[in-house]
Amino acid sequence: MVGNFGEVPQNAQLADESAIKQILALHCRAVDRAEEAALKYCYWPEATVSYSAEPVAAHDFAASLLSAIKQYAATQHMIGNVLIEFDDPAMRSTARVETYLTAYHFLADGNECDSEMTYLGRYLDWFEKRGDVWKILKRVPVMSWSQNVPASHNDAHTALSALTRASRYPDDIVYTR
Repeated sequence: MVGNFGEVPQNAQLADESAIKQILALHCRAVDRAEEAALKYCYWPEATVSYSAEPVAAHDFAASLLSAIKQYAATQHMIGNVLIEFDDPAMRSTARVETYLTAYHFLADGNECDSEMTYLGRYLDWFEKRGDVWKILKRVPVMSWSQNVPASHNDAHTALSALTRASRYPDDIVYTR
């Protein structure tokens, strides 16, 4: 990705960049809370994702992804660096976006086999703006590496035991506060 780095963005461009970043953040929340409607909102109806060799419809993938996510006791997807390159800087109706991702997955089976999987990679997204709305049109995840280790989580630790616990949609505190 080569952009017009060093140039000062104008207010309209900053608004577009903010809208794109909002979708990226909503996508992370939707996955972690297993909220299907919010996850599908992040994608245009004809959008595709390529989590395997062949791209599939993003809306269909969303339902299967949430089923898989619910197998974990908890997940947390965190985005870092976000590089946005508008295909036509004057029009700003399409953009290529590279987002660094760290995703944590806690698998609790209630036995000695609890595990933690950390995934590190990037999302390569093609965004499209329709009217004033930005959404993902195409996503290709790129894995850098992952790590699987025995879980170190201690739910009864005195420093943590009084904290509110994360949950899935609609029970999480973000929906009930």
